[in-house]
Amino acid sequence: MIVNSLSLCYHNKVILAPMVRVGTLPMRLLALDYGADIVYCEELIDLKMLQCKRVVNEVLSTVDFVAPDDRVVFRTCEREQSRVVFQMGTSDAERALAVARLVENDVAGIDVNMGCPKEYSTKGGMGAALLTDPDKIEKILSTLVKGTHRPVTCKIRILPSLEDTLSLVKRIERTGIAAIAVHGRKREERPQHPVSCEVIKTISEALSIPVIANGGSHDHIQKHLDIEDFRQATAASSVMVARAAMWNPSIFLKDGLRPLEEVMQKYIRYAVQYDNHYTNTKYCLCQMLREQLESPQGRLLHAAQSSQEICEAFGLGVFYEETTRELDARRADLLARTPEEVGESAEDISGVIKMAVKFDRRAYPPQITPKMCLLEWCRREKLAQPVYETVQRPLDRLFCSVVTVADKKYQSTLWDKSKKLAEQTAAIVCLRSQGLPEGRLSEESSSLHKRKWEAPDQDPGGPRAQEPALPGELCKKPFVVLRNSEESSLEGRLLYTSVGTGQTKTPEDPLAMIGSHFPRVKQGAGLD
Repeated sequence: MIVNSLSLCYHNKVILAPMVRVGTLPMRLLALDYGADIVYCEELIDLKMLQCKRVVNEVLSTVDFVAPDDRVVFRTCEREQSRVVFQMGTSDAERALAVARLVENDVAGIDVNMGCPKEYSTKGGMGAALLTDPDKIEKILSTLVKGTHRPVTCKIRILPSLEDTLSLVKRIERTGIAAIAVHGRKREERPQHPVSCEVIKTISEALSIPVIANGGSHDHIQKHLDIEDFRQATAASSVMVARAAMWNPSIFLKDGLRPLEEVMQKYIRYAVQYDNHYTNTKYCLCQMLREQLESPQGRLLHAAQSSQEICEAFGLGVFYEETTRELDARRADLLARTPEEVGESAEDISGVIKMAVKFDRRAYPPQITPKMCLLEWCRREKLAQPVYETVQRPLDRLFCSVVTVADKKYQSTLWDKSKKLAEQTAAIVCLRSQGLPEGRLSEESSSLHKRKWEAPDQDPGGPRAQEPALPGELCKKPFVVLRNSEESSLEGRLLYTSVGTGQTKTPEDPLAMIGSHFPRVKQGAGLD
């Protein structure tokens, strides 16, 4: 993604406010479609962001900031790069600066939340808790202004007295920030309390930097024309819209609100295209439906347990299938790249063959993995089973594995979050180097899909060879302790019971267990 060199302007703008669980990428893009000039992401906590790795997602054409548990904490794309403001929750200047430097090349501005009164924000001295510590506010904002290349803003609430509020905002202005957003309620007040337009107006008249008025959704803003009325009532430079935009993002449209059904369908399309987690999609749609949650469509949405079911509830089942196929094809294409295509040398001076590959479970059928395919090939060729050597990097606790097959070593240059994933990627490198199938959905067939396993002492022509073993029959063999060298190369899951203990076990290699200890079974029998 190209570094944004534009300076964000906060004069005469209509802005999507930062809203937890709402201000994710699909909602921000939808707001831009309907006319928002600037969009804020939801508040993201500094400590969580500092654990994240910046990842270019070639499948979605996004930049993702991914936590160690593989959860995407912040996702953005080129479409919004010049208009998205990253809002953080922080109580420490150095952490705030570290986060700003992490994201500054992918966003247009940096904002510090100093107004949210909810516990998830105020704990640890963040959010509205900062309003009682002007010294800390000044340090955080001054550090950010001096240390980042993006315009810095903050969002506050008003204090119990007008005098204290004016004293605070003037001190904030002296830090050099580009604008200040003011929610016209005190920390203890909620949406049912009237917003104080007069206090925002006094602040606007006292400062030389742009003031962004916020808090008008309940009393003032029901349609687009109301946004300008609210701006005039507060004498603010710009207006930030929260709940009115959450209920219907087309509030930003000058031509008037669009039908909610149309808006929700457009939102769902963005959610599917950008792989938004279905629980977040469902939450945002529920906020839009509001009093219609008990309608037939609302009940279907409430019952939905996946993105596909959400799409089906809104008549977008075909769209979901087509988009999913397209994304899967992109993943498969990326996985199929040769070392030359991804800029990697095939073999380094140590003799280890390397490629930049990742293992994506979604690109493979159930119960089929590259490790299984590699083990099957080695057995068929009468080679020693693959041996995996895996190391963990202390800095970020990621894993890398080298697999040895026929005295050659294979490794992915990309590090993984777990030992199992690292071994899968090493197996992929070996299989691709040999031109062998790895079991992907895009491959027409694999001998692994077809092979019927049989124990050495089982008569292939016997009557039991034609039927799968029943689950109870799989429990007849005792628990087998595998050697370390065997455990490292085995893959898959098979539940069976240990004789004597009655405990359910999950051996590392169902292929080895089935092939060496159990009657011949059909592929997939007993596999989870």
